[in-house]
Amino acid sequence: MANEKGTVSSKPDAIDLSHHLSVLARNRGISPLKGLHKYFGQPGILNLAGGLPSPDYFPFNTVKADILVSDSFSTKSTSGTKSPLSWIWSLFSGGQETTAPISIPKYPVNPEDVNLATALQYGMARGIPQLMKVIGEFTAKVYQPGYANYATLLHAGNTDGWAKAVTTLCNPGEGVLTSEWTYPSALATMEPHGIRTVPVSMDGQGMSSVALRELLSTWDEETRGIPRPRVMYTVPVGQNPTGATMEAQRKKEIYKVCVEFDVIIVEDDPYYFLQEGPYVHRSQRSSGTEQTELDDERYIEGLAPSFLRFDYQGRVVRLDSFSKTIAPGSRLGWFTCNPVFAERLERQSETSTQGPCGFGQTLITELMINWQFKGYLRWLKGLAFQYKQRRDFFIDCLVEKFHMELAPASESLFDGSTVYVAYSTRYHSEKAARRILFSFVPPSSGMFIWLRLHLDNHPKVQEVGQEDLEMKLWIALAEGGLLIGPGNMFAADKTKSAYPGHFRVSFSNAEHENLKKAVDIFTKVLLEFYETD
Repeated sequence: MANEKGTVSSKPDAIDLSHHLSVLARNRGISPLKGLHKYFGQPGILNLAGGLPSPDYFPFNTVKADILVSDSFSTKSTSGTKSPLSWIWSLFSGGQETTAPISIPKYPVNPEDVNLATALQYGMARGIPQLMKVIGEFTAKVYQPGYANYATLLHAGNTDGWAKAVTTLCNPGEGVLTSEWTYPSALATMEPHGIRTVPVSMDGQGMSSVALRELLSTWDEETRGIPRPRVMYTVPVGQNPTGATMEAQRKKEIYKVCVEFDVIIVEDDPYYFLQEGPYVHRSQRSSGTEQTELDDERYIEGLAPSFLRFDYQGRVVRLDSFSKTIAPGSRLGWFTCNPVFAERLERQSETSTQGPCGFGQTLITELMINWQFKGYLRWLKGLAFQYKQRRDFFIDCLVEKFHMELAPASESLFDGSTVYVAYSTRYHSEKAARRILFSFVPPSSGMFIWLRLHLDNHPKVQEVGQEDLEMKLWIALAEGGLLIGPGNMFAADKTKSAYPGHFRVSFSNAEHENLKKAVDIFTKVLLEFYETD
């Protein structure tokens, strides 16, 4: 069998999953204007059919940029104590060239090159061909889908991708399976369409395969008021907001359940390449030891694999994004899915977003062509290490400010993980000294620390209640100069809170100095809050 890259594959083709298409998706036709595009490139044809402005009148003759070289960031610790910003100085030291110029002309010398006349013109919603080639090769090498005839096409970032996927697969009055804590914008996308959230319990790897099977096998449509869900939404790596990472065996288990109950998996994976590894206490880290950088093959195999790796039926719709690896403002990402779903998603894009912005497409395409596959992997390795350093520093600061103890998970959310439990170091009374303040599991991926505040230990919990205490503490932190994410906004079930008192803290967008300042504010406000006797 030949896949979309024209190579022969021994893998099967996707099975027919067209019964999962929503009524809306089935009713979409080819855009009358977009249907003409197949003729636009025909040699010698005089195209007077479309309302296309002349590229001669585009005011951009050339777009130029200086890009960082792919090995700008270190992938390992160096000996000695250095500033958190030391990498910046290293970029400009030693006479080494640290940037490379890229230039995109309006009219190229070689018609196959990226050019503004094409990229800034009305075009196919699928994306410019040069970028689609890069994405196709990257998907094949890194994700290694388990079936042959998968397809890729662009979207304008994963939130846009999810909006298109959920309306392509779900009808009003149906439900979507999600983790009990999940990305709130995904929920907000569903609600106006009358699509309900169906929470599934979590443990230390995210969604529980045992809980998923139990939920689907005992589903009662009359009691629940909706049909058994046919679609799952999951953020499996650096899960937003808990930071959990789902490993290969768990994905195999969930995929098996989804095959059994005919469920489509939408894999929203923007943090996939921010797999930072386990947090190691500072006292146990080796100092001054240079680690050997993994070669590309070992690096790829060391990543938690995508659901695509185990997908032999074409029931995974994967959402990838350049937002966390290049820049959110590029508004650029891509679907990987079976060709039936891809064709319907393309029809939807034709009458909504069309293709993503041409400027973003050209710049990222030239960036990827300049770096090549090997260079992009090198960039990703360095990026993950930079976020690892920020994660480690932030947790180190918490460890310094509180008395920390390690404990096995005592609740389902953290099952299978080692939990850091924080106590006050202020021993104004024996009771206060042993009062648990908060707990967390250091994330191995992503950008977030998920804190559970033990508000059941607050002296006014009976009087006020845990949910009100959560918001009071959040307001006190904001007024003290620290803004973090209140946990209730991430709850899939808004009618109840199984574990009130959670905060999502992002360590990604602050230098070490500000991370330390944030922990100082958090410590001061939290201790004052708990000591309100």
